[in-house]
Amino acid sequence: GLVVDGRTLTVIFQGGLEEKFLELSRHCRAVLCCRSTPLQKSMVVKLVRRQLKVMTLSIGDGANDVSMIQAADVGVGISGQEGMQAVMASDFAISRFKHLKKLLLVHGHWCYARLAKMVIYFFYKNVCYVNLLFWYQFFCGFSGSTMVDYWQMIFFNLFFTSVPPLLFGVLDKDVSAETLLRLPELYKNGQ
Repeated sequence: GLVVDGRTLTVIFQGGLEEKFLELSRHCRAVLCCRSTPLQKSMVVKLVRRQLKVMTLSIGDGANDVSMIQAADVGVGISGQEGMQAVMASDFAISRFKHLKKLLLVHGHWCYARLAKMVIYFFYKNVCYVNLLFWYQFFCGFSGSTMVDYWQMIFFNLFFTSVPPLLFGVLDKDVSAETLLRLPELYKNGQ
């Protein structure tokens, strides 16, 4: 990990040392900015996103963290004594910092697995439907006529192809929460 304070960030950004800072950051798993201005925090996140082309996660608990949370790919706001500004600007909100582990390892894993399966399901649904329309055009001599009425097509998409993935996406849990907390390396299997 790397801990950087506000004075050091001022030297880095004014002295043109961004490349060296990124080279050092590349060898770290986490970079923590403390005692820095909101602008400096957001500049660090933007610099890392732009130059390293990686996904960024910003965690904050106050109004001074809002610009950093908004600059990141994923923002987590912690509601606390400093107010609700960070929570209102974030993608995810938690009440205590200790809940971050469960948010990332459990809910992150479940969301990742659900989205991967949902994408496959939607490709399957669309391939089946387009394939059916394609072969129907051979049958009707490429006249451009529709196979079914529009209201039937709307209800087909609404009830038979939208409800199952939504139910699957809400209810599917491939591994229990306890197992995911015990074995954090399971998150990498989905990738």
